[in-house]
Amino acid sequence: MRRLTEKEEEIMQYLWENGPMFVREILERYPDPKPHYNTISTVVRLLEEKGFVDHKVYGSTYQYFAAISREDYKGKALRKVVSDYFDNSYTNMVSTLIEEESLSVDELKGLIEKIEKGKQL
Repeated sequence: MRRLTEKEEEIMQYLWENGPMFVREILERYPDPKPHYNTISTVVRLLEEKGFVDHKVYGSTYQYFAAISREDYKGKALRKVVSDYFDNSYTNMVSTLIEEESLSVDELKGLIEKIEKGKQL
């Protein structure tokens, strides 16, 4: 799966959070100064070509919606990061998070407890 650019990810976030939208509705969500309508329209069409977005036709306009869920994208993106940067090892990733103090020992213990409880169900 291809990775999203920053602009593509912004639009996907709007679609994931708000459901189907017309380009003008996506544009309304942007803070000032807003990008040009054609810029948003182009990025949405690129997302459609990549398979992330699909559309419904309403007369002469299109309403776009996410063709992939946020959860599916997160999982695939995480697997790609683990593959590319951590030798395909989640242990290496967690070790790095601990070393960089992005994950505390208490948080790690909480995750272990969550995993153990999940296995008991």
